Amino acid sequence: MGRNWSKKSGRTAMGALRRSGAPLALTLAVSLLGLTACGGDGDGGGDSPSASGSGSAQPPKGPDRLGPAPSAVPSVRQWQAVRGPGWQRTDRTRVVPAADSLRDEAKLLADELKVPVAKAPSRTGDIELKRGEDGGKSPGGKVNGGPESYRLVSKDGKVTITGGGDAGVFYGTRTLLQTWRAQGRFAEGTVADAPDRPQRGFSLDIARKNFSADWIKARIRQMGDLKLNQLQLHLSDDQAFRIESETHPEIVSDPHLTKAQVRDIVDLAASRHITVIPEIDSPGHLGAVLKAHPDLQLRSASGATPRGAIDISKPAAAKLVDELLVEFADLFPGKWAHAGGDEYQALMTQNPEQTYPGLAKKAREKFGDKATVQDLATAWLNDRASTLDKQGKIPQVWNDGMHRGGVVEPNKPREVAYWTGRETGEREPSEYLKEGWKVVNLNDEYLYYVLGQPNNFTYPTGRRIYEEWTPAVVRGTEPVPDKWAGRDRILGGRFAVWGDLADAQTTGQVARGIRLPLAATAQKLWDPQRPERSWDDFVKLVDKVD
Repeated sequence: MGRNWSKKSGRTAMGALRRSGAPLALTLAVSLLGLTACGGDGDGGGDSPSASGSGSAQPPKGPDRLGPAPSAVPSVRQWQAVRGPGWQRTDRTRVVPAADSLRDEAKLLADELKVPVAKAPSRTGDIELKRGEDGGKSPGGKVNGGPESYRLVSKDGKVTITGGGDAGVFYGTRTLLQTWRAQGRFAEGTVADAPDRPQRGFSLDIARKNFSADWIKARIRQMGDLKLNQLQLHLSDDQAFRIESETHPEIVSDPHLTKAQVRDIVDLAASRHITVIPEIDSPGHLGAVLKAHPDLQLRSASGATPRGAIDISKPAAAKLVDELLVEFADLFPGKWAHAGGDEYQALMTQNPEQTYPGLAKKAREKFGDKATVQDLATAWLNDRASTLDKQGKIPQVWNDGMHRGGVVEPNKPREVAYWTGRETGEREPSEYLKEGWKVVNLNDEYLYYVLGQPNNFTYPTGRRIYEEWTPAVVRGTEPVPDKWAGRDRILGGRFAVWGDLADAQTTGQVARGIRLPLAATAQKLWDPQRPERSWDDFVKLVDKVD
């Protein structure tokens, strides 16, 4: 990503302020505005044998007034305040999971609050975690239910978090934790909350720039507090192949992630209800693989060797890439895998058939006299997507790997990760949506943090994302029409870091640079409405809850 374009799109700014997605839930008392949280490094909390008894205590006395709204990022969708004492952590506070399936969520919160985990029944001062069918569904349907929804009730000195699923319970604990960090208590009242978009994530290029396992884990903890649920890892590119491989150890670069490290990353992510999505990009961006397999390098009629381009006319090329896709399918047990498909150099010349006659010949042999190099590339990506589908994965591909007007059409199932409209002839997002493709938003105008800022890129700011961008703004600064902008069509989005000029920033600088943009992205994916809280106030809250 982040290379080989002409000038940036000159689209009109501020069109992105048009609303998309579910309407903002009106609060019944105090409406919370967009906030953030980054932190929570603990991974567990111990049981306390002496704390597991029932016990009883009188609810604390409190002010006879409405308390403040929760301090959380993303902001809660609905908050109903009532008069009462609210909840505070005391030396009697415990976390009480109603079911064993919630024990991990209970241990994590208990560790963060430095309180014990206890068995039911709960008592005044406790935090009770449980699952319920409705989760965070609110009366009148202002907040939808679902496994990521939750309801948080703070009443008479006790907090009860009910999730539509384990993820919903976890998100409720994040709202409680963030508010406790910012306010030292949780006011009396009820939260009903759920995300607008099902896919909310962060994409990291570890191929061009090495990021340690510890750095990645720190981002996972940050993502968990922000209620993000996907981490895409770009594992291979021209510069390096950054993951241990047993099927092809000859392609692995140093340093790289071992499989043991990957399992630790995947396990930590799962504890935060985050799915890790591996990306093995092809048929371009394979320079590190081709260094070990020069016989698979694409060559032009003049003998030129375009960087990173594999010869898709060779069966051995498909065999190698498929072996990698299959090898990593079990290592990453989530439901998605990314097949790439972007920036294949054979399609970026003025006349692919003339420049690469070998590819043109193979296309005609396989698909008839009217077939072109584009058809061969489409078939390549179809085959890789089919390989992933057979492994039980939903394939995702970059939008510039989705070609139109050829003999060969893109196959299903797959989801389109739309990142750019800069390349010549690239289609508008609405065209994909009209054709029935589900789209994930990685708009390079707002969501691309490209190291060194090459090719007219500038580092994205959290303010622009917070004030202008929504999931409906897929290309440039203008949203797609409302009829195409629903959560069933635009599934969500991811903020992305790309290492084009790897030494332009240290990993520490990257972590600091993405802190606010990532928080703003999380806010707008959870609730795409224009926030009422100002950007300056948003930043102040980030500092309070971090």
